[in-house]
Amino acid sequence: MHISKKSSTFAPDFAPMSEQSHYIIELSRLPVGTHSFDIQLDNDFFASLEKTEILSGNISAKATLNLREEDYQLNIAVHGTVFVVCDRCLDPMPLDIDDEQEIFSEDEEDEETIHRKSSNRTLDLSWLAYEIVSINIPLVHSHQPGECNTQMELLLHDHLCDEPDPENDTDADIE
Repeated sequence: MHISKKSSTFAPDFAPMSEQSHYIIELSRLPVGTHSFDIQLDNDFFASLEKTEILSGNISAKATLNLREEDYQLNIAVHGTVFVVCDRCLDPMPLDIDDEQEIFSEDEEDEETIHRKSSNRTLDLSWLAYEIVSINIPLVHSHQPGECNTQMELLLHDHLCDEPDPENDTDADIE
């Protein structure tokens, strides 16, 4: 995993996200303004997740955070490729991912409550990028015709159940 900070003014004691924190930003430690982050979701990141359909991948994400006094706006653009299991032949297959999402905070509470909560507000950029990748994976994923594992294609063909079409069956007309 890799992250780099761009065009942002941090307090001197602010440590950008570490690999142990999985790109978690403590909003209370950032000054009001615009901050940009580059995030890499690589094979190690996907391997660390439990119960995911993503086998591996290489995703680059760019997050732009517009932090205001009471709220924030976050734009995350993700680009890259992930590998999932083909539903037909069970071999890994690549899926290209290219999406951009905006996330808005909504604090509808009074100013005193917002001030108390602002000290512990965090954003996990790696998880948000992963969620954007996840919503871009189709429910059914299979190779293009002719790209599936040929041995599995033959096995599937051998086990096809060819039932006669009752509308075109001449024996059905005799009865």
